[in-house]
Amino acid sequence: MSLNDLFTKELKVVNMGLESFYDDLKKQDVSTIHVQWKPSAGGDKKMSSLLSRLKGSK
Repeated sequence: MSLNDLFTKELKVVNMGLESFYDDLKKQDVSTIHVQWKPSAGGDKKMSSLLSRLKGSK
């Protein structure tokens, strides 16, 4: 398969993050699903590191 062959295939999208991207794709009849996702600890690196340590201490 060549790179150009990819442009002849139906686009299927998994959207993670902004729901507005999902909405725009649906309006264009693109096959897509939306996943509610946020970085752990709201993106705070120090808190994320502490949470990772807690998860590993089972």
